[in-house]
Amino acid sequence: MPTVGVSIVRAYSEAVHPPRTVFLRWPYGHPFGEPGNAPQQRTVLRAALRALAEIQVPGTIVDLPLRWRRETYRD
Repeated sequence: MPTVGVSIVRAYSEAVHPPRTVFLRWPYGHPFGEPGNAPQQRTVLRAALRALAEIQVPGTIVDLPLRWRRETYRD
């Protein structure tokens, strides 16, 4: 079963070598975004699912260009 991880601690992901990872430089405990910000959370989820389909090399970490509280997220 294919998997993708959502990471906010890049060093851990680099050490563990999961098959596929998307990385966000966001606060601890909020890998999908701010509580109650459903459009932001769906944006992260869609990016993770896209990475699941696109990453071909095991161990790849994709840096998502999303910014914490500095973007307006829409569905």
